[in-house]
Amino acid sequence: MIVVTAAGGQTGTAVVRALRARGEQVRAVVSRRGPRPDLTELGAEVVVAELTQPMAWSKVLAGADAMYLIWPNFDPDEAEGAPALFAEARRAGLPRLVYHSVLRPQLRVMPHHAAKDQAEEALDASGLRSWRVLQPCAYAENIDTQLEAVQASGVLRSYWGLKAAQSLVDLRDVAEAAAVLLTEDGLDAGTFEAAGPEALTAPEIAERIAARLGEPVEADDVIPGGEVPTSFAGRCRRTMFDHYRAHGFTGSPRVLTDLLGRPPRTFADHLADLDLTHLGVASPGAPA
Repeated sequence: MIVVTAAGGQTGTAVVRALRARGEQVRAVVSRRGPRPDLTELGAEVVVAELTQPMAWSKVLAGADAMYLIWPNFDPDEAEGAPALFAEARRAGLPRLVYHSVLRPQLRVMPHHAAKDQAEEALDASGLRSWRVLQPCAYAENIDTQLEAVQASGVLRSYWGLKAAQSLVDLRDVAEAAAVLLTEDGLDAGTFEAAGPEALTAPEIAERIAARLGEPVEADDVIPGGEVPTSFAGRCRRTMFDHYRAHGFTGSPRVLTDLLGRPPRTFADHLADLDLTHLGVASPGAPA
């Protein structure tokens, strides 16, 4: 049995799917009660537990062989909450924990990176029997939500400028790598980067979207105005895009290639596999 937290989000659901494809039993942790067809249809056991609230995790972790700890995105409690979960896992005698971090958490100018860096430091001193860390780059899926607007306008809005590149990684590859770390031996105390195989600028991303849609697409530089927001999530987003604009966000695909036993999917591969109609996008050649 493998426990996956924040299982109702896109990352958690993808990890549950990857584990079920391997035949693993999964306990999917969600924060609110209610129907979870995406998880139940995969055959997961759904349980309710709130990561950001103190509680005993012994029942959630009962009988578990491993846990994949995903903390809610841009949550201010991660730096303290994740180590508290590490301690709960140690007390419960959990055999293995894998922590979902981020590529280059030491870039502490971004608050959410700083939180994960602190959590990784705590993990090293947690006393857990077995732990591993996965550090994904930005997801290719982050672009998907724009595709309907891109088709309507012919413009890809880039909040990270036009010159700096990103190594976008397909979430399916991240989830498969997570499944490897959760189930395979010989990887203890390892920190594993998960970056896509290409460093792409916004204009290069626009070119690939244009090829998929069969329509011209150009990238537009969207420069944020005003002061940095005061909310934690707002500061995370602003400082993230400011850093991407100045320095890009790229990594080597070598580690992910080794984990997967194959090259990671390119951004063009990602686009080719998309169900465009599900995203509200007309298929190439379809009437507008």
